[in-house]
Amino acid sequence: MKKFALAASAAVVLAGCAAGGMFGPAPKDGELAKPADYSTWPVFLAGIEKPTGHIRDIYINKTGASAQKGEAFPNGTVSVMEIYKANKGADGKLAKANLEKVFVMYKGKDWGSAAPEGMKTGDWVYSAFEANGEPAKVDYATCRGCHMPLADKDFVFHYDKYFDTRKAAALLDSHAGKVAMSVEDAHLAALVTK
Repeated sequence: MKKFALAASAAVVLAGCAAGGMFGPAPKDGELAKPADYSTWPVFLAGIEKPTGHIRDIYINKTGASAQKGEAFPNGTVSVMEIYKANKGADGKLAKANLEKVFVMYKGKDWGSAAPEGMKTGDWVYSAFEANGEPAKVDYATCRGCHMPLADKDFVFHYDKYFDTRKAAALLDSHAGKVAMSVEDAHLAALVTK
């Protein structure tokens, strides 16, 4: 009896969600929270050096990581970009210093409908946070303006580099065992011929 009551309650909640009553209208830029666990997500790209003296690390949730090159990212994708101040070392290379800001892109069905006319970037909405997690005061029109030219890449910077890097990593993984076996086989062959 308890299982039936629990199942009935779950059905009511799901029906309410499907009707949109639980979620309300599409979120606007700055309304969504920073994901708490994003540092455990797959890395989109890391160590992106900017001429402004910053380094960026980008994470993507598992939903987004399921996309294939040539496809748009699915609804439910969340991408988090950490922006670090960087110092130039003696070797001339940039090294991460303190975290300055965290920018987040969220994608949901029809979420872009709340964007101002002429500033739509598909179904993406944006939020920004200070290093301490507090919402940052930013001009989201600037975020949208930067991403707008990337319509053929689902409005995502480094789209091609991400998929190319992911493909290269998969190739290395698939060949790692073969290379190790080849080296071992060569070593064994050398022992046998001695």
